[in-house]
Amino acid sequence: MAPRHEARERALELCYELETRGLDADALLAQLPVSPDPYAVEIVRGVDAHREEIDALLSKLSERWAIERMPAVDRAVLRIGGYELGWHPDLSTAIVIDEAVELAGRYSTRDSGRFVNALLSRMAEELRP
Repeated sequence: MAPRHEARERALELCYELETRGLDADALLAQLPVSPDPYAVEIVRGVDAHREEIDALLSKLSERWAIERMPAVDRAVLRIGGYELGWHPDLSTAIVIDEAVELAGRYSTRDSGRFVNALLSRMAEELRP
């Protein structure tokens, strides 16, 4: 498995935990017995710092889906993808979306991959015209 893929996978676990436990990134990371990969830490801190902006864009672009109704894993995957699309212009749009779709398909519902693909594609059009 590629190091960035593993970092994204760990970031997904941590972003999910951020939301379910109601912690901020620094508090959560301080509680971990072993520090995650630096890229996973960067993603978690970036998602936490830009969550309002990412969620506002998700709300704007999702059709008939309130963020609160989305499965929690989907929200975490979408926030990670949104962060990478918006704040990591060095990353290929295709790679960001493909990685997010793979994570959604592996850890969420049967239809999550298609949902994540569609929403991140819209986000990419908005953030990377």
